[in-house]
Formats: sequence, structure tokens, C-alpha cells
Amino acid sequence: MPSNPYSTEKADICLLLEGSYPYVRGGVSSWVHQLILGHPEYQFSLVFIGANRDHYKQQFYELPKNVCHFESHYLNESLQLKKPSEYKLDDDIVKELKKFYKELNKKGNVPSIHDLPSIKKLLLHPERLVVEDFFYSPQMWSLITQNYQTNCPDQPFNDYFWTVRSMHAPILALLQIAKNIPDARCYHTISTGYAGVLGMFLQLLKKKPLILSEHGIYTKERQIDLYQADWIKEISQDYKAGLNTNISYLRQLWMRFFENLGRLTYNASLVTITLYEQNRLKQIELGANPKRAVIIPNGVKIEKFIPLRSQRDTNIPPILCLLGRVVPIKDIKTYIRSIGLLVQKIPEAEGWIVGPEEEDKKYAEECHKLAKQLGLEEKVKFLGFQDINTIFPKVGLVVLSSISEGQPLVILEGFAAGVPAISTDVGCCRELIEGQGKKDQALGSAGRIVPLANPHALATAAASLLTDKKRWYKAQAAGIARVEHFYDEKIFLNNYHTLYRKVLNYGRNRVRAKKAAQR
Repeated sequence: MPSNPYSTEKADICLLLEGSYPYVRGGVSSWVHQLILGHPEYQFSLVFIGANRDHYKQQFYELPKNVCHFESHYLNESLQLKKPSEYKLDDDIVKELKKFYKELNKKGNVPSIHDLPSIKKLLLHPERLVVEDFFYSPQMWSLITQNYQTNCPDQPFNDYFWTVRSMHAPILALLQIAKNIPDARCYHTISTGYAGVLGMFLQLLKKKPLILSEHGIYTKERQIDLYQADWIKEISQDYKAGLNTNISYLRQLWMRFFENLGRLTYNASLVTITLYEQNRLKQIELGANPKRAVIIPNGVKIEKFIPLRSQRDTNIPPILCLLGRVVPIKDIKTYIRSIGLLVQKIPEAEGWIVGPEEEDKKYAEECHKLAKQLGLEEKVKFLGFQDINTIFPKVGLVVLSSISEGQPLVILEGFAAGVPAISTDVGCCRELIEGQGKKDQALGSAGRIVPLANPHALATAAASLLTDKKRWYKAQAAGIARVEHFYDEKIFLNNYHTLYRKVLNYGRNRVRAKKAAQR
């Protein structure tokens, strides 16, 4: 059920948010808040989608005044089925569902959403297919068991059934959710995945434009998660030994599922936005229309950070700062190990971790234990959430050890505050640090790029900057110049203002053209 409805006032833009704003701190959430505040001329409605209600008890952002509606939904609740009882689906629904799920689970391209009549029928009458109808009907049970026998009879049936249930129950829940979401002039999803599917449903149901913005590539990030997931059972000893040639059918099924959810969202989107060219090409590879795939880089409010530059001491503090959530994708453990190596070269060095730990408490505990095992309790400091205005003047380097990123705001904010950066070679971090194109690259390097999962390389790069004043100040100057020339918030907001104006006029212009053609 939705929570916290603000009003029934019709929104200009409905943002679809999966696992982020306003319940999670981080780059994407900061970006969403920045986007809403930067467009006071528009009314926004927000639809949040999460997994478990218990994970999202606290809002970390006060919703701006131009948010006219907010609701949240928790998809794991769709897995709580009623007591088993025989249900019978309409034969026409079964026929269309079979077509749809066959397309959804196969390799390669999926058809355009407009070629899937089953979805249109179900959106108009979602009450005809609730989750119990799907899983307790003889027709679907027969389909599930047949697929099991065909594809993975060597795996426990229970594992297969729960995989299918975990995949598709949320999709069925989204059908119900879409029917009740208030109208908006356009819908804007901030990822593919389940939020993207909801956007696709709304585009079909409401007949209004859908915009997709991706920071990282959702499909790629889910693949990383799924490769690492220990809740998917593997039979192959080769996989356990680290060889990827024998990934189980269930793991492959999850990967294809999210890839095809992404393709459906790309097909439904009027425009697909990402932060840099490499990601745009990946979106096109995954199904986005090249003619409608555009780049809008992030931007930061530079004037907010300029005063922090004068608060710095003339000496370079031997303090590294990782700003980010304590989760596996940030590879905090590599960062901790690098601090252990760095203090051998610079004994007074410290590594700060500034970010929330509640998202993956088990991983956070492992990071604390690692720091203790390495004898770094006094050197690695877990500071939790902090005001970055008080952090930047005290640190010598911003560090990202991530295995996946988009265009991280923390690097840009650090540059604006006068702090160089070290990052793994992920996302567009190399562009941010070394520049893109002759004009940008002529500004010089604003830090260092290091390989993934290499604490020795990270520690060496940090030591080379912290012990060479001339090199550090050149990096600082390059970072300041780069963010001021290419990543000012005004550029970012103006790009989205232009995009929104075009999209909101899109439907109106089509109606005018149709009427003109009829005359």
C-alpha cells in the first residue's frame, strides 16, 4: 500500500525511484534532491520502490515544497501469498502471459512494448491477475513445472520455484501499483529494473511520455551483484573454484531477467539519458534507441564549495577520505588494506570512511573486523554520515575504490572544494580526473587512476601525491578548473530544463499535428 500521500494535485513530472531517495543517502539521492530543488517551476510526484519495508524506516531528505505527492511500495510483500487454493485464470490471459514470459526470459532483444497486448489488457484490468492467481492456477503451475523439467531438472525444484516466484511476484504487484498512481504529464524513472518496468506500465496505461535517466547501468550492476550472490545455489564445482564457464541456470535466468527488464524500459522510453559516452554506448548495446540516447553530465553548486578552499591549511593533511555507502560495490575492504600499506610509508596517514552503514550491516561488520585484524583501529575511522563542508578542508585526498560507478558527485564536490582525487578506473572517473578531449585534458590531471581491487596501487598513488607538494597543488588546480569549466550545476539544470520542456510539449505537439493532418 502507498504511504505518505501529500495531495492529489496533478504533477508535471512523476519520478520513479528504486532503493534511493528519500530513504537512502548517496550520489543518486543527492542528484534527485538537486533536480527537484533546481526546477521550482515544476510540480513533482514521487513513487518509491523498495524491497523490505524494514530497510526504509527513516527519510534522510526533507521533501521540497514543489513535491505534491509521495508514495512508497515494498515489493517483497508481494511474496507473502495467501493460503494455497486452486485458482483458474482466463484462457486468454494465460495465452498472453506465456508469450510475455517466453520473451522476457530469452536471450537477445525483446519486442517493443507496443507488441505485447497482454500487458495492455492486464493494465486495464489488473484485478484479473493477482499474485495468487498466477502461482496457484493449474495453467501456470503446469508451465512452471514444464520449464523446470526442460531447463534445470538437476537442481532442487524448490530453488527453481522460489526463483520464479521472487522474479515475477513483484512484476504482478507493479501492475496493481501502476493502476493507482496519480496522473502526471510525464514519468521519469531513475533506473531500469523494477522502477523502469513501472515506468513502462505507466507509459502504456496513461499514454504519457517516459524518460529514463541512468547513473550507473542498472543491468550491469545487477550482474555484478548476481555473480557475487551466495543465495543462488551452484552445483558446478568449476564455479565455486572461480571459473565462470558453468554458471547455473538459475543465475543465468536472473541475469537475463534483469537484462530484458532493461530492454523493455529502453523500448518504452521517449528519451534515454546517461552521464557520459561509454554508458550511452552500453545503453544502446542493451536496447536503447541511438537517436534518443543523450548525455547530460552531473553538476555541482560550485559557489557552495569555494569558501572551503580558504579553510585549508597550507600543509597537505595525510588523510584519505572515502565518501560513500559502506557496501560491497564500493569495495571498502580494498580501501582499508591500502591504508595499511600507506601507513608503512607515511606513519601519520589516516583513512576516513564517511558514509552510512545501515544498507548492508553484515558487510559493514566485516569491514570493521578487517580494520581490527590489520591493527588499523586508530588509522581507519568509520565516521558515518557527516557534513561534507566540515570534512573537505581536513582531508588531503578523496578516494573511491569502487568496482562500479557512474559519474560520482563526490569527486566533483571534492574538486570544487580544492581536494584532488584517486579513483579506480570505473565509470567516467578517468574522464573526471584526467579530462576528456583536448581542451579538458590540457587542464592536467586532478589526481590518479588506479586498477580495481589493488590496494598496493592505491597506496602508492596516495603516497606520491601526499609527499609531493608541487604535484598535489597542480592536481588541485586542475580539479578546480575542470569542475568550474565543465560541471557547474547551472549547466546540468539548464540541460534538464530544456529536456523537460521538450518532453512535456511532445504529446501536445503530436495532438496538434494529428488535428492538422485531419483538416
